[in-house]
Amino acid sequence: MDSEKTTDEHHPDITGKKIFFLYPTASIVNQVVFELAQNEYEVYTAKDHGRLARALRKYPDSILYINIDEKMPVNEWEKWIGEQRASSPSVKIGIFYSKNDDEFRDKFIEKNRITCGFFYLRVNMMHTAETILEILNKLDLKGRRKYLRASTERETNAVINIPLRGEFMNGVIKDVSVVGVSCVFDHDPGFQKNTLLKDIQIKLQSMLLKAESVVFGSRDSGGEKIYVLIFTQRIDPDIKIKIRKYVQKSLQTKMDYEIN
Repeated sequence: MDSEKTTDEHHPDITGKKIFFLYPTASIVNQVVFELAQNEYEVYTAKDHGRLARALRKYPDSILYINIDEKMPVNEWEKWIGEQRASSPSVKIGIFYSKNDDEFRDKFIEKNRITCGFFYLRVNMMHTAETILEILNKLDLKGRRKYLRASTERETNAVINIPLRGEFMNGVIKDVSVVGVSCVFDHDPGFQKNTLLKDIQIKLQSMLLKAESVVFGSRDSGGEKIYVLIFTQRIDPDIKIKIRKYVQKSLQTKMDYEIN
């Protein structure tokens, strides 16, 4: 939420660490990346190993999963992995590969110091997702934050409508997470802390979501009164899934300027 921002918002111990998937297949994106995002991990897909190498120097505590079937022969990937070890030694690496060869796998893991798993592409990806979640949970990647949020201040279509005394209060969403939103209304509704708001309509790009929330509080910022609204426990689980997908997509779009 907007009220959670601190001057240390980019420090991984506070905001968590990033997970990158380099040259993922469609099944990795649709199942593994999806599951990680639904578990509130900050996960990205990358399609340019050169640009990603530069980004890893900016985010040196990241986790990197590489599909070594793509772009280069295996020996070239080993060289590239070695280069990342030299420039970003804190990065932890996992591998995806198509050939089911346990001897090759064991040698590759030992030679290249692979610590986040070696997975075959032709197996059940849901099982792979579960295994990766187990690995990530042990690494304590989330820092102090519990939920990912997306800033929507530059979005042209992130709005909120709340029925009030027979009319709709219209507002602009500042940021959103699966927990709630912060927003600014066209006219200050004067909401008090702990006010229950029912039948809220939230529009995020083409998605229209309905929920209810409680007013957590408000603050003044740059002449605007920003309200923080927390979703109640009665929020539909499908809406949580949609919000997490939106947040992941929003974060990916911003990261694309650095890695794709």
